[in-house]
Amino acid sequence: MEKLIITAAICGAEVTKEHNPAVPYTVEELVREAVSAYDAGAAIVHVHVREDDGTPTQSKERFRVCMEAIKAARPDVILLPSTGGAVGMTAEERLQPTELFPEMATLDCGTCNFGDEVFENTLPMMRDFGKRMIENNIKPEYECFEMGHLETALHLAAKGYVPGPPMQFNFVLGVPGCAAATVENLVWMVNRIPAGSTWTATGIGRSEFILAAHAIAMGGHVRVGFEDNLYLSRSVLAKSNGELVNKVVQMAKLLNREIATPAEARAILGLNPL
Repeated sequence: MEKLIITAAICGAEVTKEHNPAVPYTVEELVREAVSAYDAGAAIVHVHVREDDGTPTQSKERFRVCMEAIKAARPDVILLPSTGGAVGMTAEERLQPTELFPEMATLDCGTCNFGDEVFENTLPMMRDFGKRMIENNIKPEYECFEMGHLETALHLAAKGYVPGPPMQFNFVLGVPGCAAATVENLVWMVNRIPAGSTWTATGIGRSEFILAAHAIAMGGHVRVGFEDNLYLSRSVLAKSNGELVNKVVQMAKLLNREIATPAEARAILGLNPL
């Protein structure tokens, strides 16, 4: 079984310091959380950025400053900027981080209910996002919140609108209004991906570590972090993203999965070595 790639989603666009005081907003706080996750075993840091007051932004300049600061602290980390941004942002707003030519970026695979809001990802938007990533030589991570999202990504790849196999999928399960975080749903999605592709499981809220355990045992990869879950255990807030990553590392040891370094993760994902 190949080594386990751990992704840390360190802040997202929705959670706030009112939910957990350790949620990062400032550049310095983002670096602190990225370093804590990396040092605990994360090869990938999934990056959303905020203004200093916590307001979500997709500003190219804010991404540049934050990503350069993280890279200065841990040069070999894989940065995975979000093109999802926050609900209500335009496609052009959301695409700004792709202008920085990152190794990877997220590509959301369909419109869905997102709690009480609607997260819009139309087919024309997906084709535009795919075109940009092809032009800028960016490997997408296909974010699938529903079964139909996976089918949509496969259809667009077959037509050449988005980068095709080998593909990296992130199955985000448990978002209110989307597919439930069940093992049955995860297995169905994993069984549909093209040969040679890779996948990560993301469980939202209390399902984070349950889904992580199954992904580790199934040979997939795992995402954890404040974007998805703020608790280390029931009623115990995590003090850092590093604590969440470390819990996955300990689970992997129990299940005899070694942890991938950034260099090993690049090889598994088909990225160019540094």
